[in-house]
Parts: sequence; structure tokens; C-alpha cells
Amino acid sequence: MKKIDLKNKKVALYNPFIETLGGGEKHIFLILDIFWKNGAQINIFWDKNISKELENRFPLALFKKTKWLPKKLICSSLNALKTLKNFDYFFYITDGSYFFSSAKKNFVFAMVPDKKLYNLNFLNRLKLWNYQFISNSLYTAEWLKKWRIKSTIINPYIEENFFAEENIKKEKIILSVARFFPHLHSKNQEKIIKTFLKLKNISSFFKDYKLILAGGLKTEDKSYFQNLKSLAKNDSSIIFKPNISFDELKKLYKISNYFWHFTGLGVDEKKHPEQVEHFGIAPLEAMASGCFVFCHNSGGPKIIFQNNKIGVLFNNEDKLIKNMIYFEKNKNIKNKIINKNINNIKNTFNYKNFFNKVLTII
Repeated sequence: MKKIDLKNKKVALYNPFIETLGGGEKHIFLILDIFWKNGAQINIFWDKNISKELENRFPLALFKKTKWLPKKLICSSLNALKTLKNFDYFFYITDGSYFFSSAKKNFVFAMVPDKKLYNLNFLNRLKLWNYQFISNSLYTAEWLKKWRIKSTIINPYIEENFFAEENIKKEKIILSVARFFPHLHSKNQEKIIKTFLKLKNISSFFKDYKLILAGGLKTEDKSYFQNLKSLAKNDSSIIFKPNISFDELKKLYKISNYFWHFTGLGVDEKKHPEQVEHFGIAPLEAMASGCFVFCHNSGGPKIIFQNNKIGVLFNNEDKLIKNMIYFEKNKNIKNKIINKNINNIKNTFNYKNFFNKVLTII
């Protein structure tokens, strides 16, 4: 891999949603990790040091050396101009507000195709005169293009330690990994639970299966989480795993047979592109680990699955159930698809491709 000399270069990030600890956060940290591995100093604007939480969710060594700076230093364009002149690279995940930056290179990292976030009136375009836009996926980039915003697409990569291992035996588990929250692009865990119960009731093939729901859980979403547990009615085959470690997550991927991703189900994608999955890193991690992956036919997964001929898309719960029964009956076909998926993930979403894309913005 080509080495880049970024020694003594200063990189800064401001992400108002940093404590979400979702796939979008992982994506931007993977980008910053390349800067850090090549000698740059990483700085994050936030009012508290959350390195431990980040390390638990995304085990990257850069967090041990990250400098934390108070948000007030960039709370206005005037403050930002004073502060950012000391930085070589600045990355910003927008909440819809924009400010002038005096850093040498500036980027808006777009991970949600929500038009409210990109109100580029005359003043905002003036503020963004020296920024470039980066999209997390082709799906997001296509929506930005409709709003007259050009962006560079940088897909994340799937780390080597996610890939399937021959000595690990698959168990009768259907896994779903997503943050437990009902708003924004909801992960539809309640629909997953109902579909699982219906599947078990319809097909004897799945009577011994378990459903595991894993993901981040914030204090403000605990009422939603309790509603999900009530919906499960103390069914011992439905297991909740909130705020698990990175190592436990990897293990779940590797022992699970199937993976379900319901984001986008029931959404009018043309009216609300922000409410479907924007990229879908969890399904790709699951696929790399040898899970047979089903995703709702919308958003980022729709484009990725069709372009790379991987996974299986579904339009509704009944279609998913029908396909689950078919592939459980036809395991030879299922296993051939799983092996093809793993190879396609390795060839497409690898570190080399990711590194070369990041290199274009450096």
C-alpha cells in the first residue's frame, strides 16, 4: 500500500451526532484512521472525551491519541475562522447549519440524504466556497446531485476480521444489528419481531431458531426498547443485546445463519429518501461473516445488492418469509450464494479500494 507523509498535519472533525455511534460514525472514523496511520494528528470538537465509548464500539487505535477540543471554538463562523486556520483538514457532518472555515482543506461528509440538511441558499454557498462534499454511498450521491450538489463517493470497507472462519459453526440464529431507536430512518425492530413470530408459526423449519436483536441503545430511546421487549412477550427465542462490544458483535455475525435488515419497509422512498437505509454497512459485515442476508428493497442496499449481485432483497414480510423457507429447504443453493457473496465483498469493499478513494481527497 502506498505510504503518504502526513506527519505534523492536523485533522479536525465536528460531528453533532457523534454519540449516535452508528454506521455513519464508523465510516468517518475509518477515513480519519488513514490520516492517523500516516502521521496526522486527529482532533475532535466535542464537550467531553468519549474515547472509551468509541473504542468499545469501533476498536481503532486512533482514539488513544485523539485530542478533544470544546465545541465553542467553532460555534460561529467567526470562532471557526479563528480556530480552523490551524488545521490542514477539516471534516464536518452537517446538522443543516454551515460556517466559514479557514482550514486548508474542508469537507462536508454527507451520510443522510435529507434535503433539509442541504439548504444551499446564496449565503450557505458562500460559506461553502472552499468545501468539498463527500458521500457515503452512491444512493446519497444521487440525491445530492438532484439538489445540485456534486460529491465524491467514498464507500466504507469491510475489515478483514469480519470474514467467515471455517472452524466456527453456524447456529440457528436470525440476527439483526441496528441502533434501537424509532425516529429518523427507523430500523423497524418491531416489524422484525412480528415477522419472526409469524415465520415460526408458519414453518416447522424455524421452530428451533432464535432471533437476536443487537445494537446501540441511548438513554432517550429506552422507552422504545421496553416496547420492543413487551412485544416479544418474554419469548425465550427472542434475545436482545443492547450496547454490545465489538468482539461480541463479530462473534454474533460469525455464528448466525441469517441476517435481516428492515430499514425502509413501509416508507415512500421518493418522498422520504432519508428514512431508508443510506448505505448499509451492517448487512455487508454480516455477509462477509457468512450470513445469508436479506435487506428491504430500497435505498443503499438496493443499489449495492443489484450492482454487485449479492444478498437477497424483499418488498414485504410475506415475500421474506417465502424466501426464508425456500433457502432453508435448498441449503446447497444457499451456501453457493453465501460463498459468492463473500468473494464479491472481498473484491469490492476492501481496504485497497477504500484507501485509493481517500487518497483522492488527501
